[in-house]
Amino acid sequence: MKVPISWLRDYVKVDLPVNELAERLTMAGSEVKGIAEVGGSWQGIVVAEITDIKPHPNADRLRLVTVNLGDKQATVVCGAPNLKLGDKVAFASVGARLIDSHSGQETVLKKAKIRGVVSTGMVCSEKELGISDEHEGILVLPHEATVAAPLADLMGDSILDLDVTPNRPDCLSVIGIAREVAALTKQKIELAEPTYEEKGPPIAKQISVKIKDADLCPRYCCSLIKGIKIGESPQWLKSRLLAGGLRPINSIVDITNYVLLEYGQPLHAFDYDKIKGGQIIVRRASQGEVITTLDGVTRALGADTLVIADSERAVAIAGVMGGANSEVAEGTSSILLESASFNPASIHYTSHDLRLLSEASMRFERGISPELTLPALKRATELILKLAGGRAAVGIVDDYPGKQPRKSIILENNKLKTVLGVDIGLHQAAQMLSSLGFDWIEEVEDEFEDYGAGGTEEEIRVFPPYWRTDIDLDVDLIEEVARIFGYDQIPMTMMAHSLPQQAPEPLVTFKRRVRQKLTGYGFQEVITYSLTSLEVLKKLRPETASLKPAPIKLANPMSQDQEYLRTTLRAGVLQALASNRRHEEGAIRLFELGKVYRQRQPGKLPYEPEILSAALSGSTLEREPLAVDGPFDFYYAKGLVEGLFDSLGIRADVEAGSGGFVINGVSAD
Repeated sequence: MKVPISWLRDYVKVDLPVNELAERLTMAGSEVKGIAEVGGSWQGIVVAEITDIKPHPNADRLRLVTVNLGDKQATVVCGAPNLKLGDKVAFASVGARLIDSHSGQETVLKKAKIRGVVSTGMVCSEKELGISDEHEGILVLPHEATVAAPLADLMGDSILDLDVTPNRPDCLSVIGIAREVAALTKQKIELAEPTYEEKGPPIAKQISVKIKDADLCPRYCCSLIKGIKIGESPQWLKSRLLAGGLRPINSIVDITNYVLLEYGQPLHAFDYDKIKGGQIIVRRASQGEVITTLDGVTRALGADTLVIADSERAVAIAGVMGGANSEVAEGTSSILLESASFNPASIHYTSHDLRLLSEASMRFERGISPELTLPALKRATELILKLAGGRAAVGIVDDYPGKQPRKSIILENNKLKTVLGVDIGLHQAAQMLSSLGFDWIEEVEDEFEDYGAGGTEEEIRVFPPYWRTDIDLDVDLIEEVARIFGYDQIPMTMMAHSLPQQAPEPLVTFKRRVRQKLTGYGFQEVITYSLTSLEVLKKLRPETASLKPAPIKLANPMSQDQEYLRTTLRAGVLQALASNRRHEEGAIRLFELGKVYRQRQPGKLPYEPEILSAALSGSTLEREPLAVDGPFDFYYAKGLVEGLFDSLGIRADVEAGSGGFVINGVSAD
């Protein structure tokens, strides 16, 4: 997750040096794995205003551009198609370091003569500034930008690159990180409620929503905006998307992506005029149903795939990708904006099964709260009306069959003290939790000025905020207290009691002794798959013989090579031996210690004995310089078995073999 500091400042005051802020976030559990500085190399690049544009005397596609630099002017040669009088642009003087638009390498700008005209500088594109790969036109700055001001003052930024753990989907958003910063710096997050004017007819008369499979979609919200005009997004929005790692496309798509980064809630825009029957139906796909997704690929859907459909066909794969049959295009004038909550396991299965991984599916499969859908929808609707125009229908469709009562957790003072090993006190713990958005009631009811207040109450009831879907137990609350208190502030003390004596598991100890002995004999352990094929198992038996005991076949195998549970380790060990012999000629000693699976009565779980199997190949001389040169033979193998048994206190007799997978007369049991 990439979070620009300038974006964070929309919600919380950031006064700490960026490195210190990164350190505090990391110590609190949100690891900052890198910091990118935008504009750190922009020395000699300032804001300029275009005052004159003339044709180049010797080139039809080039023009002479005069820019105002405050106390002076400069004329440069430029071929950009979007030059316009009065625009504010980024001007680089000779000596500035830029990115070469052809090679992508950093270069120093030099004075140049282009088609007979001297150019003493350059008006820059986004690619030349290192902002993005866009180089078809120059970067146009806001009209309020101050002429001659350093570009770094206007557009410079520090971007935190966070490695967010899977249990914290709330931190996959700028607002989520802002909440963390506010708690760590003892502030309150400033988050305005989205507002907009509703001028269109009631939405309930224009679209209906029906959730057929509430187990996969607990909530579905949508708004309707008509009369929009799709175009290019303003520079501030494009810059934030680029800083967040997303490519600008058009105003509608950019706004949905912007809210995705801001709130952490994926959204999708449908062309309302392409929705058949004025209906949205959330259902499982029919067996064999197909849909052509936005990437132009026609995909067959399974019966467990959740789709968004209209009255006739699927128009999107829920939480993964929209359909081409409802795509917002350049001529779209009315959009239906979706904000929904989906079952995380369903989205994970669908995205991986279809190999369609996206920013949206990555968030959904981590478990986004259904309570986030409505605020994000209102925010996106507000931005669309501001940037793309149009009229919002009165009201919002909000189908919420999966609504759950707000959960609460009891936090006991003794448990807090025992787990952390320090007496923080419930008063102090309660205020730390409050700074993260938690509510609490009952035993502690006072208000506190700072974290230093003490407490003597025995327990409090804590209500996690809706965005913290990872909080379920009292130890989760204690972890939150520890994060804000500071792991480095918890003192080291001696343990109150000694660790309990552990009773070793006999079988584990026994297997360890077997492994150590075989390793001492020069063997290497292999671990093979428990799943195999009938063909491989039959190689261990005469072709005419049936397999006894019969192997167990999987109901839903991944491939033909993994249809059956192994009944022996010999097949896997011999396959490993054959593979190694293709790569080396010397002595090979392999063993495996693992379970095999043998059929019991129908309907009962298989018997799973643990087996040791080993194989030898090559010459004894390879690893035993004092041994007599020659291939491994029966007596060598017999000696190894006897040595192993002797070390384990086992007495065994050797008898002539009964055949099986080896040749009669030259085998033993």
